[in-house]
Amino acid sequence: MGKLYLIPTPVGNMEDITLRALRLLKEVDLVLAEDTRTSAKLLKHYEITTPLLSHHKFNEHQQVDRIAERLERGENIALISDAGTPGISDPGFLLTRTCVERGIATECLPGATAFVPALVNSGFPCDRFCFEGFLPQKKGRQKKLSALAEENRTMIFYESPFRLVKGHGMVHLIQEIIQQLCFLFVALFHNFQAAHFLQPFEDLAAHIDAVAVRCIVQGAC
Repeated sequence: MGKLYLIPTPVGNMEDITLRALRLLKEVDLVLAEDTRTSAKLLKHYEITTPLLSHHKFNEHQQVDRIAERLERGENIALISDAGTPGISDPGFLLTRTCVERGIATECLPGATAFVPALVNSGFPCDRFCFEGFLPQKKGRQKKLSALAEENRTMIFYESPFRLVKGHGMVHLIQEIIQQLCFLFVALFHNFQAAHFLQPFEDLAAHIDAVAVRCIVQGAC
């Protein structure tokens, strides 16, 4: 029986990966990647030649049983996302659940998670918080935000930077509903930019170059 390793990958900076993660990526028989083009750059940077197989939200349902069978035959497999920890608003849950149900060993390594630096760096209370991930793009979006209007914990959302800037996106809704400042963490390749709610969006748009913006919203007082 093999083992499934869920391995966090860097969020913005290639150096933010553990030594154990690098060792396992070299030792496993296969690496499942959300986007093989993105992950190939990471593996090439660290001279890792383990075969890559695409595993994302559009094919995971078709693949999960075949991957489980390979694990049952004794292969060790790593699952990585484009950035951060697999399963957190990324593929991973379905395969992990299948492994647990079939008695296949799984292990998630500690490491990078996109929202944690944004939360800690925001200055908002981080002793209690709720993670909402990506909100619905259209249907149910306003209803979801309205339901959170009385939430007193710090809230964490992910949002497309293009949707955020276009018409002020989710931030416009948050301003109307919750009336709190929003801290934006923009993960770039080597650094990050931070902006508060009142910063002109024209200035913010010039800095946005990320797959997802981390929005940290202070809870209702």
